[in-house]
Amino acid sequence: IRDNFCISMKKSEVVVVGAGVAGLTSAAILSKLGLSVTLIESHNQSGGCAGTFKRKQYIFDVGATQVAGLEKGGIHSKIFDFLDIEPPEATILDPACIVDLRDGSKPIHIWYQNDEWIAEREMQFPGSSKFWQLCTLIHKSNWIFANNNPVMPISNFWDFSQFIKALVPTNLISGLLLKSTVFDLLRLCKLSSDERLIKFLNLQLKLYSQEDVYNTAALYGSTVLQMGQQPYGLWHLKKSMQSLSESLEESLRKTGVNIIFGQEVNAITFDNFKKCWKISAKSKKDSFEYFSNDLIYTAPPQSLLKNLREPLKKKQSYKRRLNNLPEPSGALVFYSALRKEHIKSISSNHYQFVSEELGSLFVSVSEDGDGRAPIGEVTLIASIFTKTNDWFGLDKYKYVEKKKEYLKKITYELESQFKIASESWLHREL
Repeated sequence: IRDNFCISMKKSEVVVVGAGVAGLTSAAILSKLGLSVTLIESHNQSGGCAGTFKRKQYIFDVGATQVAGLEKGGIHSKIFDFLDIEPPEATILDPACIVDLRDGSKPIHIWYQNDEWIAEREMQFPGSSKFWQLCTLIHKSNWIFANNNPVMPISNFWDFSQFIKALVPTNLISGLLLKSTVFDLLRLCKLSSDERLIKFLNLQLKLYSQEDVYNTAALYGSTVLQMGQQPYGLWHLKKSMQSLSESLEESLRKTGVNIIFGQEVNAITFDNFKKCWKISAKSKKDSFEYFSNDLIYTAPPQSLLKNLREPLKKKQSYKRRLNNLPEPSGALVFYSALRKEHIKSISSNHYQFVSEELGSLFVSVSEDGDGRAPIGEVTLIASIFTKTNDWFGLDKYKYVEKKKEYLKKITYELESQFKIASESWLHREL
């Protein structure tokens, strides 16, 4: 007994901190390979930003509302094949999203079929074909490299040999753009003054990199801008986003992984006497200690400043990198439900539209019968980006008042965009 807390100590080969998709996948693969794994999660369920919560008869996806990599040969497909488990039931999104710039022009449909998407972007952005062709070249080059299984970052000669084996000639060309941004690609293609194209790219890139064309890396941006097209594509999960986590948890149960919910890690040190990691965690009533040969930490890296204090004293350069990370961006999310007939006819599960006051809104609407709402009703989730520091420092009263203010603003934008009558809402919260 210490400070009225019961100390429990356990040892495994690997401890994984965080049961989001990254932590679940890491734990599942390692345990399938025969290692003993302990997975620690502070919440009472897995999923992280791809989790869900319930309100009455509705199931809401917390953050992520679409999935990539479920196609044959895609990263999730490969993982499920390796784990020998069934992937969650899903349908391809076509279009992946409809983007309304609210500039008087027809909304942009991001089609799944390549020929349809090429025709759409030629109609929407005349003269932009060179930019998209360059993105396609980089996109294909990136995927060939990734599918050759390089090991990164390189820490030893074996890693380096795997990296070299993965390279193909086009990587040497695209490698010249390693320090470039998406805006640099636009300049190369003489499109740096195409305001409408830049406006569209900014909206899309904000979803995937939380940055605009000026700050998104060219190699990354080229890939995510074309994730919605064949042979890849974006997917809508039946039931909810939680089904992805549930599939991975099934593998963990098969291999006997100890999943621990409701414990928050508050310190990580290296035990020089035992030559292993010591992970300290606590629940509402007890405290716990875990020991492992290796540690996988999937929480935001800024958290390491609090949890990894002692080891960071010997790694000052890494500590400086953590301290110099930019302030994290956040999302303000509106969760709602209404009857299907009370929203104008829609032709996509996902919409993105410009708002003069809020910047842009990304909207996800459930499918009739997909388990998120009763038949005849839909859930509607809308998110806007916000600076986290605008919220973290508020006292409770100002925080609540600010939420009420934004609830009204987002409600107004949605009612205007989708022709929703104010009395039609069955549920709303922010």
